[in-house]
Amino acid sequence: MIRVYRIPFSTNVERVALAAGHKGIDLEWVDVDPADRTAVIEVSRQDRVPVAVFEDGRVLPDSTAILEELELRYPEPALYPRDEARRAEAVVFVDWFNRVWKRPPNELEAELAGGTPDAGHVAALERELSGSRDLFGTLLAGRDFLLGKAFSVADCIAFPFLKYALLHDESDDELFHRILAVHLALGDGYPRLAAWIRRVDSLPRA
Repeated sequence: MIRVYRIPFSTNVERVALAAGHKGIDLEWVDVDPADRTAVIEVSRQDRVPVAVFEDGRVLPDSTAILEELELRYPEPALYPRDEARRAEAVVFVDWFNRVWKRPPNELEAELAGGTPDAGHVAALERELSGSRDLFGTLLAGRDFLLGKAFSVADCIAFPFLKYALLHDESDDELFHRILAVHLALGDGYPRLAAWIRRVDSLPRA
């Protein structure tokens, strides 16, 4: 069985839980205290979760890399489109989400946690984050999922972050998650995005 180290409310851990649930893979979860990541460091030489330890002993940090490895080892049901061009589109989406979309909330967290935030920079980042709701709403036009009719790696990658537009556990007090909840809040708008969040939230997780 694959062993995965996790901490509570981790968006990146939920990516792995969704992917494994989609593929029907059982995981052995190892819960880690966010304040003491010694176990994670010992197994992976870095302190971020998730970290997966596969049946053959391979240790792999980073949620995106873990999803790629799950797809390689357990190809059915697929997370990546089989068509070559569509697969490339999925890879581009994942890279864009990780390196471009996540920049505003990451920078907002750094600004607000630093004690002396730059008001102008904060406002610009807030506008960029909130404005992304329109993009996702348009992307979901005529689609059940982000890349089409089928659940895919794109949904795994984006859902744990975009869900805060509609779903927020009040016991989760992490600043990063509060930023998402405030600046992605849907209100009475964005029905496609709201429907997608509910649709993915109903899917199984490992």
